[in-house]
Amino acid sequence: MTEVPRLVVAAPSSGAGKTTFATGLMAAFRERGLEVSPHKVGPDYIDPGYHGLATGRPGRNLDAYLCGTDLVGPLFAHGAADADLAVVEGVMGLYDGASGQGELASTAQVAKLLRAPVVLVVDASAQSRSVAALVHGFASWDPQVRIGGVVLNRVASDRHERLLREALDHAGVPVLGALRRSDAVGTPSRHLGLVPVAERRADAFQSVAALAERVRLGCDLEGLLALARSAPPLDVAPWDAAAAVGTAPVGPHGPGAGGPDPVADGTRPVVAVAGGPAFTFSYTEHAELLHAAGAEVVVFDPLRDEALPPGTRGLVIGGGFPEMHAADLAANTPLRHAVAAFRGPVAAECAGLLYLARELDGRPMCGVLDASAEMTGRLTLGYREAVALGDSALAAAGTRVRAHEFHRTALVPAAGPAPAWGLVRPAEQARRTEGFVQCHVHASYLHVHWAGTPELARRFAERCARW
Repeated sequence: MTEVPRLVVAAPSSGAGKTTFATGLMAAFRERGLEVSPHKVGPDYIDPGYHGLATGRPGRNLDAYLCGTDLVGPLFAHGAADADLAVVEGVMGLYDGASGQGELASTAQVAKLLRAPVVLVVDASAQSRSVAALVHGFASWDPQVRIGGVVLNRVASDRHERLLREALDHAGVPVLGALRRSDAVGTPSRHLGLVPVAERRADAFQSVAALAERVRLGCDLEGLLALARSAPPLDVAPWDAAAAVGTAPVGPHGPGAGGPDPVADGTRPVVAVAGGPAFTFSYTEHAELLHAAGAEVVVFDPLRDEALPPGTRGLVIGGGFPEMHAADLAANTPLRHAVAAFRGPVAAECAGLLYLARELDGRPMCGVLDASAEMTGRLTLGYREAVALGDSALAAAGTRVRAHEFHRTALVPAAGPAPAWGLVRPAEQARRTEGFVQCHVHASYLHVHWAGTPELARRFAERCARW
């Protein structure tokens, strides 16, 4: 049973100010001495970085598509353990979910699964009395979603705020805050969203502090805390990484079939995980699953480190913005050569795929894969379903996953002679395979949340232990 007070921050649409308010709220409550647990609906990697900065705890994702609806509550309870308050930032509009699949993976669905009240952030910059109709519509659309308060964002003046509040007097939803328009407080963005914290840490601290001040001055923190405390107990057991990898099937013969216990001799295989400004996309649970499966997780920075961590027996190179750092990645010749020479298991996603390619925007990368990549003007975005077409260090043949794809780069060729995945529902008719499997390497554009498929972590850790 989880009784942590909790709020879900939602909006009628993207761009209304969810991240601004949610991050500022987290930081404001932390300033008051509360232990705040940060969460983000959907597959976003960047917002959780700001949440982590605001709270001092890892930002965690709650994605009903990638992990399944049954895991939303347990993953929340795991992340919110020992917290005084949990704040969950939504995704897109409140009722927007996976395309063509109803409410699946929407903020509304997550709010219902968590039995959490919703704070609706409304961009009031171009309306006055109409705000009441908008709030009424969102509050009445699904009776199972409890909108417990409204925060008015981008309010122009005292008079504008008065008009908005008067309009909402009879809407049945209390106004819990009003934030003035401000160009002075914000975070820079680029083609895939905000600039990650790791690329602007000093400035990001200042931004978060400024957001906390805005929320503290413009919002009813006591009212918001009371609303969070009105959430009923949640009857779920916290997710446990050890239980997840211990019960997950590995290959055709069950857990650990045919291989040694990775920690039977008291040692753990070192799994080097790429980090730093170029590789910021990672789910917190991945490291927890690898550790539970017997690995020692060590982070390295491909921009600065000239060698892999001592004793490395596996590489995980996740997502990020290598295209923004291609020159510096190319300039680190010793590490590129070390990665090219490495013969242990490698799992690479998106940015990691590009780093393993022969070149990126004409600059040399590691050359592990005979493919070249470049930035394009086209955004490839969406949830995917895929099946492993053959055995690899990461997945046994036939393993089915749900994944997310999000990039503006293109790889030629898009798949190797032995593709990593077959797309169950292709993003486009001509594209039916995805990624590369060769020897020890599994590389793909697809981001997979390993909590939803924990056998991936178990299998990868075991392969590292055997190598």
